[in-house]
Amino acid sequence: MQRIKNLFIIKTKFEAFLVIYALALGASERGIVYMQQYPGTGGQLLALACSGAVFMAGGKILDALEYQRSS
Repeated sequence: MQRIKNLFIIKTKFEAFLVIYALALGASERGIVYMQQYPGTGGQLLALACSGAVFMAGGKILDALEYQRSS
């Protein structure tokens, strides 16, 4: 069980960047869908919110990794 649990723990910056990249791919796809469903300013704002969420989550992941290393 511990081996399976360790698969879901981010240990290195490389792993963190892979997770952030996957989040960015999903967010950009969702942003494209928003711009198709809601043409105009509303869709663009929702797409921008998707991108902003990736930046905030990526920063939090990297901060947590640094915090974990210092402890």
